[in-house]
Order: sequence, then structure tokens, then C-alpha cells
Amino acid sequence: MTTVAEKTSLEEVFHIDVLPALPHSAISLLQLSQREDVGPNDFAKPIEADPGLMGQVLRFVNSSYFGFSREIMSISQAITLVGSRAITNFALWNAVFSVIPNPKFGPFDLKSLWQDSLRRAIFARRIGKELKLANAEDLFAGALLQDMAIPLLLKELPEKYESLVKQRAADGKRLSGLEQEMFGWDHADAAALLASRWNLPEEFVSLIAQHTQMEELLGKGDLARGAACVALASLLPSCCEDTWSERDDFLSAMDQLVKPSLELRDLIMAEVDEQTSEFAPLMKLPVPAKTLVDFFIEEAA
Repeated sequence: MTTVAEKTSLEEVFHIDVLPALPHSAISLLQLSQREDVGPNDFAKPIEADPGLMGQVLRFVNSSYFGFSREIMSISQAITLVGSRAITNFALWNAVFSVIPNPKFGPFDLKSLWQDSLRRAIFARRIGKELKLANAEDLFAGALLQDMAIPLLLKELPEKYESLVKQRAADGKRLSGLEQEMFGWDHADAAALLASRWNLPEEFVSLIAQHTQMEELLGKGDLARGAACVALASLLPSCCEDTWSERDDFLSAMDQLVKPSLELRDLIMAEVDEQTSEFAPLMKLPVPAKTLVDFFIEEAA
């Protein structure tokens, strides 16, 4: 019998040559977002020092997503109007999107992964706001990054992940559970390690690390509600799949965390669908072919 000690070490998989470097501007913005003594001009400095990011941010704030009647010309003005958290999330998304590789792995599609990440991030933030949590924007970032290590794992361990993918399809188990059985760690641990090595804020690292631990988080009560929002988002259906295998787990967890009426639940799903369809084109992503509302209608039928 294989012991955990004999299994593949995460540190061996993510050796220094494997890890991509996150742009310094994104790291600076994340670190600034954890401080209370900074203003728009402080956030503007790392953006203005990166001409590529500066152009992307200005296109972002001048898009139809915000619908300003006049063109926004300066980064400081953009931050004042849109908010530093929204700008930081956008910069983080761009940074991670640009450095994560696209592995040649069976049917895997990197854009589908980013579609899932975006929808889950929007959902986690929406649930956080419903619960009136102060860190709702941090939940967006935590959910956005929760699966970012998967492409690296597919690239570095293709044969082992091929067997995991086949087993997941055959048994209907969560990928994280199969990873734990095979390796002694899962993709949440891998993403947290990557975030830690990027020196991302500790709160983000913690949110990422716990996103596969839904039951444990619910058992911790109010203190873990933020992390539970991110974990709940991980149970949403994938944009590249026609069925929602974790629907019952999702509904049970959502009832415990939010206790929504059917009307509120449907409203939340519709809002997440609408925001996803507005946000996806800004990231050069296709709008998910199947909405969350569609999934619920099909399952109910």
C-alpha cells in the first residue's frame, strides 16, 4: 500500500523552474489592497508604471460594463469612479491569465477554466454581499484563483491526471478527493502554494487553500463564512459540462450558509448570469453557453 510519504510531493511538482512569475504591478496592487492608509494615487502608481496594464485598465473602465457617459482618461480618475478593488481584481485576472500555461491535455480547454473561474468569482462576491461580509471583494479574488494550479498540474503530471480524469468521469467523485487519494494533496493546496510563492496576501492564500473543504467550513460557523462562500462557488457547474453532478451538495451547502428563499436563490443566479455575460467579453472570453438559470430549469424538469 502506498503511503502519503511515498506519494508525489507538491514541492517536487512545483519546483522553481515550473512556477511562472506574476507581474510586479499585480502583486503591488494586491498588497496595497490590504492597507487602509492608501488612496487612488497610491494605486495609480504601479498601474502607470506598466504601460500594457495601464491601457487595459482604461479600456476596462471605458467599456459598456460601466457605461460612463464620458471617456475616462486617467488612472486616478478611473480608480475614484470604479473603486480600487475592482481595478485590482481586473489587474489580477489579467496577470494570472497571462502567465498560466495551456497544457495539451485531452479535452482540457484553458478558456473554459477561466470561464468557470470568472463565474465562480462573481458568485462568491454576490453571496458575500448577501451575507453582508466586509471582505466580499476579497472573495472575488479568492474564487477567481481557486483553480489556477490545475493547468500547471496537468502539464507536469499528465499521465497521473489522465487516470484521475477518467476515474472522476467513471465514479462521479470530486477531483480534490481523487487527488488526495493519489497524492496526499489537492489542487487547492497547489494553488495556495503558488499564491504563497507569489507573495499574495495571506487572506487570499487561506481562501484558496480551503475551497475544497465545504463541510469543515460550514461546521466552523460565522468565523468561516467568507471561506465558505468561495467553497460554495467551487460547487457550481462547469461551463464545459452539460450536467451538474454536484447540484445536491451545492443546494445543501447554500441552504446552510445563506438560507435563501427560492425567489432569492433564483434572483442571485440570474444576477450572476447577467454579470458574467457583461464581464466575459472584457476578458476576451466567450459567454457561457449554458447559464446557471438553465442548469436549474433542466434539473427541475
